[in-house]
Amino acid sequence: MSEYINNASKRKEALKEVIKKLHQGQTVESLTDEFAEIIEHATAADIAEAEREMIAEGTPVQDIQQLCDLHVAVFRSGLENEPSPESLPGHPVYDFRMENEVIGRFLEALENMVRNVQKGNQEALKNLRNNLANFKLVEQHYDKKENLFFPYLENKGFEGPSSVMWGVDNEIRARIKKFIELVLTNPVHAKEMAGEFDHLEGAIRDMIYKEEKILIPESLNRLSQQEWNVIRAELDQMDARPQAQQDLKVTTTPPEVEEGTDQAGMLPLDTGALTLDQVNLMLKNLPVDITFVDENDEVRFFSQTRERIFTRTAAIIGRKVQKCHPPQSVHIVQKILDDFHAGKRDVSEFWIQMGGKFVHIRYFALRDENGTYRGTIEVTQDVAEIRALEGEKRLED
Repeated sequence: MSEYINNASKRKEALKEVIKKLHQGQTVESLTDEFAEIIEHATAADIAEAEREMIAEGTPVQDIQQLCDLHVAVFRSGLENEPSPESLPGHPVYDFRMENEVIGRFLEALENMVRNVQKGNQEALKNLRNNLANFKLVEQHYDKKENLFFPYLENKGFEGPSSVMWGVDNEIRARIKKFIELVLTNPVHAKEMAGEFDHLEGAIRDMIYKEEKILIPESLNRLSQQEWNVIRAELDQMDARPQAQQDLKVTTTPPEVEEGTDQAGMLPLDTGALTLDQVNLMLKNLPVDITFVDENDEVRFFSQTRERIFTRTAAIIGRKVQKCHPPQSVHIVQKILDDFHAGKRDVSEFWIQMGGKFVHIRYFALRDENGTYRGTIEVTQDVAEIRALEGEKRLED
């Protein structure tokens, strides 16, 4: 394969072939020997160009990210004898940085498409529209940051990122939505769309810079290996492409119940009794998402249903609920809690349309037999299918 060494065009095509093979299911290990020489002599520009072309041709950005793993695998023998954990696949920071790399490639590919649309290229418009779904990677990236990195940093007394970055993340989300609407508009107003893309690209790249220069270094300085292991396990549940090795996974088991149980291990309730396993199974299989916040406004529980509507991770347990919301909406949450504490109301509800879902969100104040406020339960449900029901369906049907 020495013919690839001095031929940038051939190297690029070979790199694209690697990406295709990964997309077809071949492993990094199986491709390392075959393509080692190509990767070894490929420049950063070669890799970037190959990735941009693959994105433009419709390859999902998640698949592009796997090339980063291949590159590290090839060079692993040349790394330091004891490389830092975050520099190798499997560590949350490695994955977080690789996502930023892929997001950068995605933006480069989009910029090329946008400029061609401005020139009246209809094929570029088609490619641009086909690539809009890849913005999901940006939103998933922010989702991980807000629900994992922020809570752990707050526990270390470092609250700056969550109070500032989250608000900017939401501004970027709004810009993504506006840009998508402009791209899908017929006819497309190319100048307006290009202007919006420039603002969006600048905002995303600024956020990447802040993450690389502030969030990641502070996280590495403050979090322990045990905390990184827990984050890794949480990421495996959130990520569409888990990369963690078995030894990094964390398994937790419920604590033994001592007080409030009878000798048979049952939890006595107002009507009947259940085992801890039965309670857990019921909560996991309810057709609604439940989150419990105690009288001190701290999150104490959330149900692990099959398809949660809003992301929840174990990192929020014990976190003030106000910090689980972006700056733009925290004042609304605070008003509801203040009213619940004061006994001014017991229920608050609202509903939003999100994609194909119609999400109904309700907050209920919990009070004991003396009327003392003991916490709030949040119940969230996608009621789109319920709203579409007509006529009747009897049990015997």
